[in-house]
Amino acid sequence: MSKIAIVTGASRGLGRNTALAIARQGGDVIVTYQRRRDEADAVVAEIQESGRQALAFQLDAGDAASFGAFAGRLREALRQTWGRETFDHLVNNAGHGDYALIADTTEAQFDALVNVHFKGVFFLTQTLLPLLADGGRIVNLSSGLTRMSYPGYGAYAAVKAAVEMLTVYLAKELGARGIAVNTVAPGAIETDFGGGAVRDNADLNRQFAALTALGRVGLPDDIGPMIARLLSEDNRWVNAQRIEVSGGQNI
Repeated sequence: MSKIAIVTGASRGLGRNTALAIARQGGDVIVTYQRRRDEADAVVAEIQESGRQALAFQLDAGDAASFGAFAGRLREALRQTWGRETFDHLVNNAGHGDYALIADTTEAQFDALVNVHFKGVFFLTQTLLPLLADGGRIVNLSSGLTRMSYPGYGAYAAVKAAVEMLTVYLAKELGARGIAVNTVAPGAIETDFGGGAVRDNADLNRQFAALTALGRVGLPDDIGPMIARLLSEDNRWVNAQRIEVSGGQNI
C-alpha cells in the first residue's frame, strides 16, 4: 500500500518540489494551495503522469477556523480515492515572507506571520491528528534564520523558532503512536518566496552565496528530495531534530 502525504502550500516553490519528490519516491500526494488552483492542478497532473495518485485542495494556512471543514473534505477524499481512513505524512510547508526591521514591523505583518507560520501549523496539525496514521511522519518547515541573524528578519525568524520548539513537543507527545516529527530549516533558496528576492536580486544572491561554504545559494531540488527521504522508512529513527539544509551557510 502506497503512502499518502499532505504537503501544504505545494502549488509552487519548495512545496511543489517536495510533492514531486515524494511522488518520484513512490508516494501519493495531496497538495494544498491558497489561491492559484491552476498551479496546483499542474502539480497534480505532473504527479499523475508519473503514475502516482494526487489531489489538490484549497487551504488558507492562516485561517484556523477553516481547518475543520478541510479535515472533513480530506476524510471523504481518503475514502473515495484510496479506500482509507488515514494518511501517512504531513509536511507543513505553506508560508510567506514579510520582512521589516523590528522597529518598522506592523501589528498586521506580525499577526499574519504568526497566523500562517505558527498558529496555522499548530492547529492544522492538531486538527489532522485523528486522520494521521500511527507510525506516520510530520515535517515542519523552519528557516536557517533561526540560527543566523540578518536585520529585517526578526519577526519571521521568531515564529519559525516557535515551530522548532513545537516540533520537539509534538515528537514527545506523539511518540507513543510511533509518529516521528522533525524540522527542516532551509537556508537561502532561489524561489519566488519573499517576492523572489534571493532568486531575482543578483546582489543579494551573491551575498548569500559568499556566506555559504558550497559557494552558491540553494535550489528547490536541494530541499524537496531531502524532505522526501526524511519521510522514507530509511529514516525511521530520526526524530525531534532540526535539520538545516543550507549548504553550510554562515559556518
